[in-house]
Amino acid sequence: MADDLKPGDRVSWSSHGSRAHGRVVRRLTEQTDVGGHVAKATPDEPQYLVETDEGKQAAHHPSALRKL
Repeated sequence: MADDLKPGDRVSWSSHGSRAHGRVVRRLTEQTDVGGHVAKATPDEPQYLVETDEGKQAAHHPSALRKL
């Protein structure tokens, strides 16, 4: 996936052997704590904060996300 994702975009990603679905909350460009996990995002290697349809949040590299 390219770095062209925007907040609100619907995406899916692999999660524990199945596909999770949700939306992009924001682009991360600095180290950020997400639910007890530290996302080591940088301006050169950003990650995306995503939220599942159930309200859980996670950070993923752009390559892990598929735009729906």
